[in-house]
Amino acid sequence: MRFAKKRPRTLRQLLPLLFIAALTIGLLAQPATRGELPAAESITSPVSDAQPPGFEQRIDEACGHVVSVLNVFVFFDLTSLWRDEEGKTTEDVVIGPDGTPVRTTVPLLVVWLIVGAVFFTLKMRFANIRLFRHAIDVVRGKFSQPNDVGEVTHFQALSAALSATVGLGNIAGVAIAVSLGGPGATFWMIMAGLLGMSLKFAECSMGQMYRKVDAEGHISGGPMHYLRDGLAKMGLQPLGVILAVSFSLFCIGGSLAGGNAFQVFQSKSIVAQQFPFFQDNGWVYGVVMAILVAVVIIGGIRRIAQTAEKIVPFMCGVYVLASIVILVVRWSDVPSAIGSIVTGAFNADAIYGGAIGSLVMGFRRAAFSNEAGLGSAPIAHSAARTAYPVREGIVALLEPFIDTVLVCTMTALVIVITGVYNSPDHAALVSGKEGAALTNAAFQSVPFLSWFSWILLVAVVLFAFSTMISWSYYGERCWTNLFGKESTIIYKLIFLLFVVLGSVMSGTNALDLGDTMIFLMAFPNVLGLYFLSGELQRTLVTYEADFKAGKFARSDR
Repeated sequence: MRFAKKRPRTLRQLLPLLFIAALTIGLLAQPATRGELPAAESITSPVSDAQPPGFEQRIDEACGHVVSVLNVFVFFDLTSLWRDEEGKTTEDVVIGPDGTPVRTTVPLLVVWLIVGAVFFTLKMRFANIRLFRHAIDVVRGKFSQPNDVGEVTHFQALSAALSATVGLGNIAGVAIAVSLGGPGATFWMIMAGLLGMSLKFAECSMGQMYRKVDAEGHISGGPMHYLRDGLAKMGLQPLGVILAVSFSLFCIGGSLAGGNAFQVFQSKSIVAQQFPFFQDNGWVYGVVMAILVAVVIIGGIRRIAQTAEKIVPFMCGVYVLASIVILVVRWSDVPSAIGSIVTGAFNADAIYGGAIGSLVMGFRRAAFSNEAGLGSAPIAHSAARTAYPVREGIVALLEPFIDTVLVCTMTALVIVITGVYNSPDHAALVSGKEGAALTNAAFQSVPFLSWFSWILLVAVVLFAFSTMISWSYYGERCWTNLFGKESTIIYKLIFLLFVVLGSVMSGTNALDLGDTMIFLMAFPNVLGLYFLSGELQRTLVTYEADFKAGKFARSDR
């Protein structure tokens, strides 16, 4: 009988070790693809003399292999289901003045998020607009009470969540979106940000409603809890368990790739422009970042929130101010830039290649940037001190506005005004998806403001660092949910390992793997939210009625 009690616990302790073993085998055993040698060289140099692929190459190829498998589902092109009377798809539509065929895809995931954002905007009666002012009052602490249960304040929770969203997606990702989708992508990014506010409200409210508080006062919340417990309450326990477990696995993968390795790679690329030493010694940068991240994440959500509330306002302020200076200097170009943004969003001459292309790139980049619907933010907001779950959801709706409508728009305007997104001189940066370096080129294109690249350098490093520490918490909570609290240190060590690995991965594979793993989180999360939307709507109606009746005590602070 004693053995029967210990067996489940022992098995749960072994799961993290099996996870590490599978990860290691997958990376080391992945076959490398060798490029073909030129004909002349192949005569004098036998193929057998070729150097075997190194560890860094195996890591890169393993990421590419995983991406190719997952993208079949995540970014399934819905336009492949459509053909006109001549049997042509959007791949055959010719766009651009040079008459070059360009494939315009509409990924399943993007449509999934758009529909979810519109649904909750209508279901909650435009809470993103109606409750905006109330959200600011809550963040300022007007309704905070000393006996509210939680580990961090509203502002700290907002800062922690923003530190994960306001990152390189705002700098690197926006530059890539504009270069691939054109200026019109900016318009759709803004629209996605406004709609995403409702989706963010919904998921963060549910995170609070189903959070767990342990005996030590530590809080755990997020989709892995409300998917399992919320659906179980509706009699859908098997579905809830499947969605919760799949979300946790996707979140762990996303925290290691998009929330970690991608951040390191993009920040290293711009640091290497100023300090060439890191170009061939990227691992040194990775080790330094790993040490800095370790110092913070060991302290858990409280230290992460304390660090985030100092970094986020500073880095947002500095970056936005730097962008505004460029807009002021190039003020005469602002009207034409806005015109190209609007025209590109509704390009009637190339409706499929222009409008749909910019819409897809805009929504895709906004979703990755503000993470609305992905389920990451509820993990941070669950720890906030509040007696009313939807109140924290109201705070959370500010995130897409700050992240996308404000910061992303600043980057897009700078990219469009300076014209680096379609400049032949920067074609290599576009093809390599080195968005941070492309944004840096935009700053340096203004002659007497070239020194702004140093400001961008600091912003990129801070953005990457803050994103990594928040995503470490997201992954840790999901890891604990699957493998138990005792194995937390194992996850943290794996996370730090990926900090170093991110400095040697290729830009394309690191970006694609990060996008894919994080986007996968949206499928179980949004599906579960649809089932729970009725409960959320009733809770919101009750909260608003109490607020209008003056039942909420205001803080004396």
